[in-house]
Amino acid sequence: MQRASQTSLIRSNLAWFFLTMAFLYIFYTNILLSDNGKDCPVNATNLSAQENTEPIESTTNLSSTSITSKVEEKKEEEIVKMLSQRSQGYDTELKHIVFGIAASSNLWERRKEYIKVWWRPKVTRGVVWLDKRVKVRKEEGLPKIQISENTSSFKYTNRQGQRSALRISRVVSETLRLGMKDVRWFVMGDDDTVFIVENVVRVLSKYDHRQFYYVGSSSESHIQNIFFSYSMAYGGGGFAISYPLAKELAKMQDRCINRYPALYGSDDRMHACMAELGVPLTKELGFHQYDVYGNLLGLLTSHPVTPLVSLHHLDVVQPIFPGMTQVKALQRLLDSAKFDSASLLQQSICYDAERFWSITVSWGYAVQLMRGVMSPRELEMPTRTFLNWYQRADYTAYAFNTRPLMRHPCQKPFVFYVSKIRYDPVRNQTIGIYYRDKAASPYCRWRMDSPEKLESVVVFKTTDNLRWQKSPRRDCCRVLPSKKTSSMYLWVGNCQEGEISELVQEQTL
Repeated sequence: MQRASQTSLIRSNLAWFFLTMAFLYIFYTNILLSDNGKDCPVNATNLSAQENTEPIESTTNLSSTSITSKVEEKKEEEIVKMLSQRSQGYDTELKHIVFGIAASSNLWERRKEYIKVWWRPKVTRGVVWLDKRVKVRKEEGLPKIQISENTSSFKYTNRQGQRSALRISRVVSETLRLGMKDVRWFVMGDDDTVFIVENVVRVLSKYDHRQFYYVGSSSESHIQNIFFSYSMAYGGGGFAISYPLAKELAKMQDRCINRYPALYGSDDRMHACMAELGVPLTKELGFHQYDVYGNLLGLLTSHPVTPLVSLHHLDVVQPIFPGMTQVKALQRLLDSAKFDSASLLQQSICYDAERFWSITVSWGYAVQLMRGVMSPRELEMPTRTFLNWYQRADYTAYAFNTRPLMRHPCQKPFVFYVSKIRYDPVRNQTIGIYYRDKAASPYCRWRMDSPEKLESVVVFKTTDNLRWQKSPRRDCCRVLPSKKTSSMYLWVGNCQEGEISELVQEQTL
């Protein structure tokens, strides 16, 4: 009997023990669920479904899951923000860019006229670095002038070059030391370099200015690139260095310069220092060194599908518009940029189906008409209106494909240069008038209409300031009907779905 009573007591105690544990379990579980719900409110129906399908976890697991969930949410937010920023670009503006212009006192009186073409007083920021003082007149509206530091302590052993390369290579570092505020990018160029400042902003806005970036382009001359490097940004065409990279460069540049006394110029010294820093060149084809001689027509009318950023070596090439000084010609080109800088020099290709003409439009600069049908693959290739930097070298010495100006006398292009452009706010279009160059053309036996009968070409262009935030593509071009035999009318703008550059017998407008 005693053993039976003891067994009954144990069973009773065990029952109370399990009942107590079950009560405590339910009580603390409800507290935990209610606390967790404060941070993450959920729909009652969803919670009920979750309770029916998911096991209840311990306090440790619930806390761990909550923390992990918050961390993952934060990472997702950062990734979304980063991707959004990459797709839309960074909010870089002209005020965030500082230009460092390398100049010589011997050439200052002539070269300063190039700077006046693109410089905007009280808008653009930058400094001209000279070897010694020159006369300055306030009304000229030029950048502030600084005298470069003494570089006589540095070694220079290249017999073909000049010691000025040493001071010019330090332009970015010396500009940094001026302590300008709110700077994201330093853009370096020569005094005979013209920048399209809106396109400088467009290009640099694609990149994170908080990272190390060295942005520029190569030479047009294959031999130049072999002598120096395809991985070097050529200084005359201009290049950009992000602010953090400029700070790191300034710390080590003098030591770096002393390690390369045999190099030729300032840009290959800069490239050597970038190699030591481990920063590669980010290529942007809109920076143009123009290591060529002669007429730039072939290059300008076949500009890559990228914003025009800079033009260099303007003293050694012919004026880009015939019958004008180089400075006046550049002013005319930049007048076009005022209306649609994003589209400046951008090529469009179309065909006149009735007269079997091939047409190319280099917006804001020139229109070319050629008898016969030439494929877009050929028309987008630069014609050899220019000579290589090494004048003994033939056309195979370019760093890109070229084609002859004409394969047949009848196919020599008739060139119409821009005269003026105006903006029509009602239609959101620019209207440009291009007049034919009166240069003589070779005799042609072809029995077909000649563009020589035309006096002008009128181009209607739909503006698109956001074109470089989309995938790169040439604008489309269409021939518009005209009752005037002395004028041709063209439309240029974004291609419609299914629209391509092809010769068709009937064109729908």
